[in-house]
Amino acid sequence: MKLLLGILLGVSTGLASAQYPNKPIRFIVGFPPGGSADPTTRIVGAALQEQLGQPVVVENRPGADSAIAAEQVSKMAPDGYTIMFASNSAMTAAVALKKNPSYDPLKDFTPISMVGRATVFFYVHPSVPATTLKDFVAHAKANPGKLVYGTGNPLSILYGQQFMNATGIQWLHVPYKGEGPLNPDILAGRVHASFLSTASAISNAKEGRLRPLAVLLNKRSPLLPEVPTIDEAGVPEVTVRQWAGVFGPPKMPPEIVERLNREVNAVLKRPDVLEKLQTYGYAAEGSTPERLAEINRTDLELWRRLVKEAGLPLD
Repeated sequence: MKLLLGILLGVSTGLASAQYPNKPIRFIVGFPPGGSADPTTRIVGAALQEQLGQPVVVENRPGADSAIAAEQVSKMAPDGYTIMFASNSAMTAAVALKKNPSYDPLKDFTPISMVGRATVFFYVHPSVPATTLKDFVAHAKANPGKLVYGTGNPLSILYGQQFMNATGIQWLHVPYKGEGPLNPDILAGRVHASFLSTASAISNAKEGRLRPLAVLLNKRSPLLPEVPTIDEAGVPEVTVRQWAGVFGPPKMPPEIVERLNREVNAVLKRPDVLEKLQTYGYAAEGSTPERLAEINRTDLELWRRLVKEAGLPLD
C-alpha cells in the first residue's frame, strides 16, 4: 500500500509539474514600495506574466532588511507558486548580522536565477577637494578622522570597511536608518562621503549637488559613463556587491526550477525590460541556479568575515 501511495504521489507531482503554471504565482519582495527593489520586482514580474501566461502577483512583505519575507518564503510549499525577489540583504546581511538567524540561506531556499546587480556609486559632497578617488584618499589621509562617512544600510557599512582596509584611511562613521534620512545630510555637506544606490543620488550628481568618484560594478554604468569603476579608480579590494535574484522555497521540483530559470533569463534579455531596470539602477544579469547558489555562498562567507573584522554587534 505504501509503495502504491508513493507511486501515485510521484505521478501526481509529475503531472502538476508538467502543467505548471496553471494558476497565479505570488512574487514576494521584502521591501515596501519605493526604493529600487519594489519597482524592479514589478518589472520582472510583469514580463514573467507575459512569458508564463499566468498572473504574477507582487506582494510586499517588508521588515528586518527583508528577512521577514525570506523566513516566510522558506516555509512555503515548493510548488513554484510562491517565489521571492531576494537581494543579499536577506540572503547574506540579515544572516551574517544575527547570532541565531531564523533561516539558512543556503539550505532553506531553491536558487532560480540572478536578476542583476544594483548600481552603487561612491559619492562625495562638492565641498570635498577631490575629483578622483585617489584625490579623496590623499585628502582623507591628510585629515584623519575628520571626514564623515554616512551609511544607510548594512551593505554600505561593509563597503566602507573594505575601503578603509584597502586604503588605510580613517573617517568618522555615522549610521542612518536608510538612505532616505542620509540624503539631506550629504546634500548639505554634513556628511562628506557615502556609497549610495538610489536613483535620486544619480539625479543629484547630474545636477552637481553630489560628485561621483567610482561605481561598484565590473564595468562602467551607462547612467554615468564618465565615472570609473572602483577597480579603474585604484581600489579593487572593495569586492562587496549588491545583487538580487529569484529564489523559491526549498526542494522545488527540478522541472519547475528549469522552467522558471529559462523564463527569467529570457525576460532579462528583452530590450524593454533592460531599459526599465536600468532606470532604477539595476544592471541585469541572469544565471543558472547553480551560479546563483555559488554567488550566495561566497558572498555569505565574505560578509561573515567582514562583519567580524568590523567588529559589528550581532543581534
